[in-house]
Amino acid sequence: MDEVALAAAARARSDPGSCAVVLVEGMSDQAAVQTLAERAGRDLHANGIFVVPMGGATNIGHFVSLFGPGGYGVRLAGLCDLAEEPVFRRGLDGAGPYFVCVADLEDELIRALGTSRVEELIEAEGESGPFRTFTRQPAHRGEGRDQQLHRFMGTRSGRKIRYGHVLAAALDLALIPGPLAGLLSAV
Repeated sequence: MDEVALAAAARARSDPGSCAVVLVEGMSDQAAVQTLAERAGRDLHANGIFVVPMGGATNIGHFVSLFGPGGYGVRLAGLCDLAEEPVFRRGLDGAGPYFVCVADLEDELIRALGTSRVEELIEAEGESGPFRTFTRQPAHRGEGRDQQLHRFMGTRSGRKIRYGHVLAAALDLALIPGPLAGLLSAV
């Protein structure tokens, strides 16, 4: 279990009514949710809200057992990719609301920002060269720019996490994608 989950468990043990846990698939989702909350003036940690990356949607049963009604009994919410909705539906079944990204969080953020702005952010991060190289590869030449951007973010370890924060930090708060806005409203 990572340090955020351990902190959530410690808070839940001491005062379950003052705690909420947001279950997300991975650390890039965690980075984006926390960044957007901070930008919106919300201090999740101070409010007892923990964004817990589960290391994949299939681990939801374990986390719901730990934090949900049969465990510590804290408020739960979740954020998942469209492909993982059935797993979240079964896992959170009545334990808390969940919000679904189409197709995933990076896709939501790229659409909200627009491809030109995302390319500017990639350039600002010093990765325009690697991005150009990536787009010239035969497997990616025929893809739309949004798909190229999306795939590029997953090509190197840690890049999705970094861009989860970068994209969320650049997003106009009036344009927060529906799943993220819903999640932040629910907790």
